[in-house]
Amino acid sequence: MKKFAVPTFALFFICLPLPAAFGDAPVVRITSTLHQNFTGEFRNDNLAQELTPSGKLGLLVFVPLDKSRIWVIDPALIDEVRAMSNGYTLATEAQPIGKEIASDWLMQLKSVTAGNNVIALAYGNPDVVLGNRLAPSELRMYYAYGKIQLESVLGRVVRSEPQRGWSIGRSQLSAALRESYGQERKALTRLTQVVISPEVWQLRVRLARLLSPKLDSDSHGYFSFNARTAVAAQVHKLRVISGKYQITTEKSELPVTVINDFPVEVNIGIEMLATNSRILVDSFTGLKLPPNSKTQLGLKTQVIAPGQTIVLAQIIDIDGSEVAPPSILALNATVIDPRVTWFTTGAAILLLLAAITQSVRRIRKGRKVEI
Repeated sequence: MKKFAVPTFALFFICLPLPAAFGDAPVVRITSTLHQNFTGEFRNDNLAQELTPSGKLGLLVFVPLDKSRIWVIDPALIDEVRAMSNGYTLATEAQPIGKEIASDWLMQLKSVTAGNNVIALAYGNPDVVLGNRLAPSELRMYYAYGKIQLESVLGRVVRSEPQRGWSIGRSQLSAALRESYGQERKALTRLTQVVISPEVWQLRVRLARLLSPKLDSDSHGYFSFNARTAVAAQVHKLRVISGKYQITTEKSELPVTVINDFPVEVNIGIEMLATNSRILVDSFTGLKLPPNSKTQLGLKTQVIAPGQTIVLAQIIDIDGSEVAPPSILALNATVIDPRVTWFTTGAAILLLLAAITQSVRRIRKGRKVEI
């Protein structure tokens, strides 16, 4: 999936230079901090205030038309405004007030930019220096996706010029939160190898917003934690149910349940890794999980020696790469080796014969005493 999706985005990734006549044109930057969290709610209603005619974003668009401007726009911010215009909820108990404000601002933006050149920043306006250092291929995807999204909202062609230095500012993301960003990004990258879902792709791209220079330290912590929660929820949609099993026969088939909570079919394999050699287990390949399904599989096992064994059930793609964290199956075998059974049975028979022989001898001895 990864090899397919990135080239698909690249088809739209068209970088056109600005005409020389626009070299000295005034630049209007439409950027802001992050407002909508990764679970869809708005942290507060500050964006609504920014979009009013007297707000900092309103002052930029509620102006007379001028065809000499260059508009540099963060597509993720426009997506937030569009989400607000469609109705939204707040992470607090306050009532949202920005639906009509957002609709009016979007309409004015389309009008005032109609005769101008528009530059799409990388989606989420990430720090490009940091993005290049952490994940250059991901940064290219942010640019490509941002261009597509901004064009869909404005209904026109816009430019994308990564090499022109339109992105400014440096992110103050801490080392710990950079590592967290990397972990969440990799988790979604692995998931997109088998799950072709717009929901997963959009979440993956929205992680770019964590690298924005507009975020302060408090916002970095809030949105990083929220992103971790959202990614964990997506990854959890594809899983093997953990469980405990009691094995009483040398060979058996255990019921193992696999969950696919995505609205699309998923093709996977499941690699079963036993942590010791007491029990041999088979793996699964070529599994097709229907959308929103719960599938039960039969796990074949063979007991080599009684005792406890932990089996890691690892979901993999067709190339054998990990897709999601492994689930734990706890197996406890109480099977007795047949050779031990025969030995025990034989010993019992011999003891019984010895007891019978001893009894016969006593009877005979007793008869002789009576005579």
